Amino acid sequence: MATLLGMALSAALGWSLMTGIVFGLCLSTASTVVLLRALEERQLIDSQRGQIAIGWLIVEDLVMVLTLVLLPAIAGMAEKGNVGFASLALDLGITIGKVVAFIAIMMLVGRRLVPWIMSRSAATGSRELFTLSVLALALGIAFGAVELFDVSFALGAFFAGMVLNESELSHRAAHDTLPLRDAFAVLFFVSVGMLFDPMVLVQQPLAVLATLAIIIFGKSAAAFFLVRMFGHSPRTALTIAASLAQIGEFAFILAGLGMALNLLPQAGQNLVLAGAIISIMLNPVLFTLLEKYLDKTETLDEQTLEEVLEDEKQVPVDICNHALLVGFGRVGRPAGREADGPGDPAGGG
Repeated sequence: MATLLGMALSAALGWSLMTGIVFGLCLSTASTVVLLRALEERQLIDSQRGQIAIGWLIVEDLVMVLTLVLLPAIAGMAEKGNVGFASLALDLGITIGKVVAFIAIMMLVGRRLVPWIMSRSAATGSRELFTLSVLALALGIAFGAVELFDVSFALGAFFAGMVLNESELSHRAAHDTLPLRDAFAVLFFVSVGMLFDPMVLVQQPLAVLATLAIIIFGKSAAAFFLVRMFGHSPRTALTIAASLAQIGEFAFILAGLGMALNLLPQAGQNLVLAGAIISIMLNPVLFTLLEKYLDKTETLDEQTLEEVLEDEKQVPVDICNHALLVGFGRVGRPAGREADGPGDPAGGG
């Protein structure tokens, strides 16, 4: 829905169809980082509505990754003008073949090699070396995807994370690289701020308002009715709608790629950046207003109480009869090896 509305706004601004598609796709993807922070502050991550919202955004991210892969090939064919169906199919087939080859290597080789490298670096007992190895693996896989398979850096980084997750040390890797993640996030948003031109708020106020309306109301309304169609409660539908009322990191990446491919004008990128920055600023306010609205309007009769309990119910974790090991240092590793015997599953933290 957001993509179609974005294309309509693009047509009203006099832009081409390809520009409208890129602009609409930029407005259709919400920020997983912003959503996770909002759900974490309200202790909703493990609830049913929290899991639905996270799953929705993961699907969006996967679609955006596929878009980043196919967009350069489509743009190249558009530059050639009128091309035959055979040429179109051949170019798309080559692009998809490279992606499939990269994924196959990651799944067959990476799932065995990367965990082995991580375990060897962890065995040295050096926390700095382990963190450096995780960073080198992630960046190396992403860079190799670009240089060897002509795949986007974003897709390479995505599969690097999937492969790293296959290791038994994935939780430690996530914990040790948390400061790096926050630092990179700060640098990322600093770079976005440097690209943003505040004059767009003065020069194109109506276009900015229309962009915000698509992000906050268009996406949210479509999500609300779709969630209700699947039989979920209004409380869940409103939470999903509020979760999608913003755009984030993939919108920036897609807008930058559109600029590089001459598919999106500077004015389009300015509108995307303005919509993203303002919608991210308004999203916590929207969640707060939603909570107050639900508290004031909901009357807890028997049916409503059952719906609320179902929404707030924590998603069960399939772990039982296990040992919880806190710490995985020089003492924790030998203890974990002893506990990790047949019939004695151990969880480390």
